[in-house]
Amino acid sequence: MSKKPDSNPSLGFFGLSTGGTADQWQSPITSVARRFNQEYQGEPFELPEEVENMPIFRDRISGTLQLKLTSPFWELAQPKKNQYCLDIGCGVSFLIYPWREWNALFHGQEISSVARDALNSRGPQLNSKLFKGVELAPAHQLQYETGKFDLAIATGFSCYYPLEYWLEVMAEVKRVLKPQGILVFDVLNGEVPLAEDWAILETYLGTEVYLESMENWESLIKKAGAKIVKKQSGELWEMYKVRF
Repeated sequence: MSKKPDSNPSLGFFGLSTGGTADQWQSPITSVARRFNQEYQGEPFELPEEVENMPIFRDRISGTLQLKLTSPFWELAQPKKNQYCLDIGCGVSFLIYPWREWNALFHGQEISSVARDALNSRGPQLNSKLFKGVELAPAHQLQYETGKFDLAIATGFSCYYPLEYWLEVMAEVKRVLKPQGILVFDVLNGEVPLAEDWAILETYLGTEVYLESMENWESLIKKAGAKIVKKQSGELWEMYKVRF
């Protein structure tokens, strides 16, 4: 189910290098962006009949799968009034979560141009004081200055990239966090029964999934120089609150 991403010098993306030393993550990033653009635009996915007959696909159609996929990051670190918060891979977070109740300053970063455009169009209408805009760029190239944020959130997309990529992401998150700042992120628990079926479904939707053990993830967290403050389990995801 897992494979290493290939470098593709001809594939320019978000300002990444297109020379002979192209960023090795361009191919998987582009695949993930394409898939989520298609989903946000409501375009159908062509799937074989055997996939559509899987119980997990029926859960996706009924909407019950989304409940299993959502990681309630606020249960580990609820954004606080006037905190500078960065939601990485934010999707349409500002439109669906209670940022106005939290009264926290929202900055986002996305690789889906459709989600980015939707938030930048509608976010200021909801609350122009709290909504500070969404940048179009991948998670390992954060478009923000050093030491800006109190809280960073990165949920729902770690499984689409190998562990080596997440070392780069966590280094960037560490850079943009204030001292004592917090990162909340989630990882797919490759050991739970539902994980393999979900990985199969995601592959047919156009995104490769990496199934990793929790031991490997916690080793990576340690290698990145982060300390686990708290963690929480879901049906598919393990959620971590860490401090560098």
